[in-house]
Amino acid sequence: MPHSEHPLHPVSEALQIGGSRLRIEDVVDVALEKRAVRLSEAPAYRAHVEASAAFLDELLAQGAEVYGVNTGYGDNCTVTIPPSLVKELPTHLTRYHGCGLGTFLDRPQVIAVLVARLNSLGQGFSAVRWELLQGLADLINHRILPRIPSEGSVGASGDLTPLSYIGAALIGERDVTYGDEIVPATEALAKAGLTPLTLAPKEGLAIMNGTAVMTGLACLAFHRADYLSRLCTRLTALAGVALRSNRDHFHPRLFELKPHQGQADVANWIYQDLGGDPGSEEPIRLQDRYSIRCAPHVIGVLRDALPWIRRDLENELNSANDNPLFDGENRLLLHGGHFYGGHIAFAMDGLKNTVANLADLMDRQLALLVDMRYNQGLPQNLSGATGPRAAINHGLKAVQIGSSAWTAEALKLTMPASVFSRSTECHNQDKVSMGTIATRDCLRVLELTEQVAAALLMATVQGVRLRMREGTHAVDRLSPDARHFFETLSEALPFINEDFALDSLLRDLVAGTQTQRWSLYA
Repeated sequence: MPHSEHPLHPVSEALQIGGSRLRIEDVVDVALEKRAVRLSEAPAYRAHVEASAAFLDELLAQGAEVYGVNTGYGDNCTVTIPPSLVKELPTHLTRYHGCGLGTFLDRPQVIAVLVARLNSLGQGFSAVRWELLQGLADLINHRILPRIPSEGSVGASGDLTPLSYIGAALIGERDVTYGDEIVPATEALAKAGLTPLTLAPKEGLAIMNGTAVMTGLACLAFHRADYLSRLCTRLTALAGVALRSNRDHFHPRLFELKPHQGQADVANWIYQDLGGDPGSEEPIRLQDRYSIRCAPHVIGVLRDALPWIRRDLENELNSANDNPLFDGENRLLLHGGHFYGGHIAFAMDGLKNTVANLADLMDRQLALLVDMRYNQGLPQNLSGATGPRAAINHGLKAVQIGSSAWTAEALKLTMPASVFSRSTECHNQDKVSMGTIATRDCLRVLELTEQVAAALLMATVQGVRLRMREGTHAVDRLSPDARHFFETLSEALPFINEDFALDSLLRDLVAGTQTQRWSLYA
């Protein structure tokens, strides 16, 4: 696959692969099409990559037995491949794994997977040629995106079936997305000025036998969860204003006495958000209900989990995770099981649990806001209708029902996928990670929780507006940043007095959350 000179993004803005450690944000930037990628031009790096492939060539010339190169795959590792057929084996591996089902990964997800696979193979221990790395970079930069089905991986031996769609695209087989069209891979490659690769003996296995699907998707999940935790914090402050809550629940001295850093950060953010004139609105209750008072304790679990989740994701992202591995400089052939995605599985099972708890928290805050028994004098269902028309208007009544449904589904998905290992492939893969399923679950939990956040966004803005209609100084409680956030949302959201369909507004708020439209805490 000769490198085209006309990628979609200037190489000068590109993320370098090779010689440096990638961060989650690097993957996200490329996935969101803010940057291209390029291989390091350092001669020592290219020599390192080529040493691995050269070492494999030496082993084959010496008649050595190398798994997946001149043996069958998986339980067929005892089958010797005739020398005349070794070159055909990688293509057969790619083809027979073309059995994925389910919805297709979306555009950012496919790009994230490609970046994760390129960076892993770019560690230089997978016995792949420079041409293969460049081919993967070209798929990313020209947005020749394999159509990757989301279902069919047990997370060890890596993400075999979904990653086969990358291998197929490189050799000009199956369909890809190019521009806004679904076209055959050969057609897309030709339009981009590229030619299909012929896979070398290890390269089919190298592409497929790794954790790139779960890792790429996990990077996107982390990015969304981090923002969602900050949004949930800001919404708690707004809910507190609408409910006339007690600011002292978030006092810094209180959180020095239980020193979880993430929890303390959340409490401090809320305390600062409520940092206007403390006498402008006196709290009604000595102690607010738990969904307000204990919000830092709920959100803080996620904030405190993010550092170790980042550690594990970035370690996986920057690892050589296929099998076998080839240390060309030290002449070591290493057979092992680095395709096992246990760290990603555990991280995503944990992340989806903490995110679902945000959904539950926000749903409970919404329930307080719409219920006249608990919302400290606000109208039922936060309807702005007055006079006789109040009898036929229902405000956010149905939105709260929807929020309950989304929350219930999110909570239902918190069952850990990582404990549901299934012995498969003739009991060769007798203990597997389920990392990709855990990650897919996490993405779905994030989506549902973002929907709950959209409902709470609508409710908190409406609630504060209703306080202002009472003639109170509710907005005076907010810091400048929190007030700017409220005013920005107020400009985008109509005041709800007469009933109308709210779905388009909710969808826009979900999109705003997913694209991180609003600036939140540094």
